[in-house]
Amino acid sequence: MSIWVYSENNDLMLELLTKGRELANQLGVELAALVLGQDVASKAEELAYYGADKVYVVEHPNLATFIAEPHTSALAELVNKHKPDSVIMGATKRGNEVAARLAARLNVGCVTNCTGISVDPETKMLLLNRLVYGGTAISTQRCKTKPQIATVPPRTFEKASKTDRKAEVIKEKVEAEEPKVKVLELKKKEVKGVRLEEADVVVVAGRGVKKKEDVAMLEELAQLLGGVVSYTRPLAYDLKWSPTWTGMSGVIIKPRLYIGVGVSGAIQHVAGIRDSKVIVAINSDPDAPIFKVADYGIVGDLYAVVPELVKKLKEKAK
Repeated sequence: MSIWVYSENNDLMLELLTKGRELANQLGVELAALVLGQDVASKAEELAYYGADKVYVVEHPNLATFIAEPHTSALAELVNKHKPDSVIMGATKRGNEVAARLAARLNVGCVTNCTGISVDPETKMLLLNRLVYGGTAISTQRCKTKPQIATVPPRTFEKASKTDRKAEVIKEKVEAEEPKVKVLELKKKEVKGVRLEEADVVVVAGRGVKKKEDVAMLEELAQLLGGVVSYTRPLAYDLKWSPTWTGMSGVIIKPRLYIGVGVSGAIQHVAGIRDSKVIVAINSDPDAPIFKVADYGIVGDLYAVVPELVKKLKEKAK
């Protein structure tokens, strides 16, 4: 019996190892990490120190770039050989695609974008939480068949820490399918400043911000605090103020300080910021849901509160 974790994203892989180790300890089973690619032996050796009992490494020319068909076939061959109880994968765009294909190939269930994973004490099956109805409710689901396949979004769990104990590294040979597409070129997306998911301080604009031009005062506040500005989905997606937003359906964040300005606190937004170390809410509505999760709340007009905060921070800086 074993639990497997896999993601092509290194940071997400470490997060899956944290949860995988916890679940494996509860169930009394082994935890295995998977490394697929070309020339990835060194990556497998490094990953062996992050809590797994085994690291299965597969090297194949068809796995050099992340394409769904060869990765699905490689994973299916490994699963059929070793029969793990569960396979937990990263809910990246590619990860969700491969997880669904893998479940279809094995004729088992698949639950994507899980916000929480626990163990049913009676059946010893995994209980998988995910947002439903546009993020207004949380559904607890369970696969009826094994292996149970689930995907988890980035920054849902803490990253595993490096240990002195080394897992057993096992090289596997598989026949990865020929990809049906050819990757001609890869370009990294240019990011100005600190990436939202890595920022220590995030100031988020909600629907209480009336005009896009008014975000300038939030940017000044964020700059004074060494942080970045983000948006809720209604401003970013509906009004097209930004290509990205903060929340479970957008970017999940875990900053040291989160400041919600005019943010009401919809469940999908709260799910994406809940692990922030300190949550500060500024809203004119004292009954806004955001205050239920905030460590500090300021009830007042954001157009009066934010300039005052900026003023005080400038005074402090002097």
